[in-house]
Amino acid sequence: MNAPTSKRVALVTGAGSGIGKAIALRLARDGVAVAALGHTPEETATTVDEIRAWGGDALALKADVRHEADMRKAVEKLIGNFGRLDVVVANAGINGVWAPVEDLKPQEWDETIATNLRGTYLTLHFCVPHLKAAGGGAIVVVSSINGTRTFTTPGATAYSATKAAQVAMVKQLALELGKHQIRINAVCPGAIETKISDNTSQRGRDEASIPVKWPEGDIPLTEGKPGEPEDVADVVCFLVSDAARHVTGSPVWVDGGQGLLR
Repeated sequence: MNAPTSKRVALVTGAGSGIGKAIALRLARDGVAVAALGHTPEETATTVDEIRAWGGDALALKADVRHEADMRKAVEKLIGNFGRLDVVVANAGINGVWAPVEDLKPQEWDETIATNLRGTYLTLHFCVPHLKAAGGGAIVVVSSINGTRTFTTPGATAYSATKAAQVAMVKQLALELGKHQIRINAVCPGAIETKISDNTSQRGRDEASIPVKWPEGDIPLTEGKPGEPEDVADVVCFLVSDAARHVTGSPVWVDGGQGLLR
């Protein structure tokens, strides 16, 4: 093991693109050493290269958050490199298949549950002991407005279930981990400009949809324009900072008011 770094160290899952990449870059700008985890090595390498290009400290980790052995090895590599862990951002997730419940296949349900919920569990399972060893820390789980504020996305039953469950986990663990000086919160983004639609498959939209016509510009704060990954990253960085030292067990919606209309 290398000598422990004097910097705070963060693990960010799904750090190769979108919200996860924005969070990794923002944390690094704040002087945090970042372990960028993803299942696509080329993307995580790009994130790490960008951090290192301006003098930041970063490590690329390849793992599938669904797989126990992958996550165990990734966290062991992180500790072996940095010697400590202070911040965890459980961001990795997929939209999966959106379809009417009778059409949604069991294996499609299982894939969404495995990535979004099992992946969050495994991330925390292997990281929490190291946060305890550090004397405390901060966790942020990236949830969604779906399943927490809105329920109008046609066919998104599996996705919404995982996002609601993530917030339930955050509330449960806020009490369990508080005595160890570990804070845990959730961010719930609305429409954000990312590539998550690339892993979305939708069937039977008309059958599952509700016949409601949303007003033009259904994101009130921006007149309909989606948010940027950096909008979420800024909130995450606040939640893991000392400025949020008395905040735990809280979901924070980052949706420009979109969820209030839906």
